Amino acid sequence: MRTSHKVRPDRYTTGASAYQPHERFIPEETPVALTYGRATHAVMMATPADLEDFAVGFSLAEGLIDSVHDIESLEIVEVTHGVELRMDLTQTRDAAFIARRRHVTGATGCGLCGMESLDEAAKSPPRVSADLVIDAETIVTAMEALSPVQTLNLRTHAVHAAAFWQPGQGLLAIREDVGRHNALDKLAGFLARSGIPASSGLVLLTSRVSVEMVQKAARMGAGIIVAVSAPTTLAIRTAEAANITLAAVARRDGFELFTHPWRIPCHDADTNSDVASNVTWLHPGSTPP
Repeated sequence: MRTSHKVRPDRYTTGASAYQPHERFIPEETPVALTYGRATHAVMMATPADLEDFAVGFSLAEGLIDSVHDIESLEIVEVTHGVELRMDLTQTRDAAFIARRRHVTGATGCGLCGMESLDEAAKSPPRVSADLVIDAETIVTAMEALSPVQTLNLRTHAVHAAAFWQPGQGLLAIREDVGRHNALDKLAGFLARSGIPASSGLVLLTSRVSVEMVQKAARMGAGIIVAVSAPTTLAIRTAEAANITLAAVARRDGFELFTHPWRIPCHDADTNSDVASNVTWLHPGSTPP
């Protein structure tokens, strides 16, 4: 399936007296239905790439499965108006799905669609057990490696990416999508299908960090999130509660550390302590587990 298309818009340049012909690539956005036993659970707007990973990652994030082995079969079917990801679950998981079945239609990047109550939306994520410790300069190195391999974004300048970086291995995977939540689900699916624990490396994001991105990372078991943009206050509180180290506003000249700084020690111990104290209004007393 195509992930981008060439279009020819008219371009206006400041000071010009007329529009000029122009060419650019734009990303494909397709309705993707996730079905279980032929019952539709969700329809998400997504980039039609890495759909096996998306099916697995979304199912894990939604709590419909506990592992990739709970999916007995997965079929990708192109239909008239989009794509269906048809899954059959094990008998136990299928019974649980039927018991909680709900229908969701999500717009691009939707992360909390279909929640049935405020309590459900605010539900605490699982507390992550991850003891990976990495130095600050490695964070910068990992983020610098990300941009050159965002092939779809280099072509379209219109999609998000989620990637996984592992010490000694570098970037193991990158997944791109018009929706930032979809990109992270695809990455989660890749890790699950490959048997790679998310706790063994860094989850890198090109988007802002909202609470649902932290919740998804917690379900993956990721101990460290590094993002280009800033987090929300609720994302910071959720990362603190989930024992996740959250580094954001990551640029070539550094980054800002918001929670559990012990996983990314600075060369100067006093400086690291100062970093931790800067955000005590949101998380008193960050300490290793």
